Amino acid sequence: MDPTLAEGLRCLGKGDPLLGAFLDDRLEGLLNKYIEEIELFNPAYGLVGAGERRELVVKHILDSLAPLGLIRRLLEGAREGAAPALADVGSGAGLPGIPLAIALPEHPVTLIERKGRRAAFLRNTQAVLALPNITVEEGPMEQAPPGRFRVVVFRAFRPLDRGLLKGLFRLLDPPGALAAYKGRPAAVEAELGPLTADAGSWEVLPVTVPFLEEERRLVVIRP
Repeated sequence: MDPTLAEGLRCLGKGDPLLGAFLDDRLEGLLNKYIEEIELFNPAYGLVGAGERRELVVKHILDSLAPLGLIRRLLEGAREGAAPALADVGSGAGLPGIPLAIALPEHPVTLIERKGRRAAFLRNTQAVLALPNITVEEGPMEQAPPGRFRVVVFRAFRPLDRGLLKGLFRLLDPPGALAAYKGRPAAVEAELGPLTADAGSWEVLPVTVPFLEEERRLVVIRP
């Protein structure tokens, strides 16, 4: 087991008691297997920009899980019935979708990825980890069927503009929300400021990633 991952998960659990209840040995074991898959395929596929395991764990795995409590609350706000679904758009290496799917086994998670090699990696990883709540959809976001997801997440995706925002909104099952992984508040304001008229409402929520000195935010956007 990776010591940085183990300590990072403990830190996340201490910071959010609700989150801590879902961080268990099963989750840690699956995350370690996922890390091994990334390390195996990264040299050929260029999945993530990480030079060593600690960097991979901190900047990608823990970063993906840091807003888990916030995302869980967004999912719990859905209407009663079947467990609401989540989508990761531009999933790439499966970040943040796969860590979230591991931590939220009761929720269907769809990984939308347009590049064939990366979609193949996602399907292989799903099989290796035996995650029944994951579906991989290969193709551009614009071709995905609409209106299916309570929450749509994206991380390291292209900057938001009016066309992209409209395309993301069409994936939501009302009342749904976008959850964008972002950095410094000033950069968030610069990106979203021109889109105020297009986004019904948005809020910037602070996120603490263990061992990461960079500022991180989760931007929740509702139509």
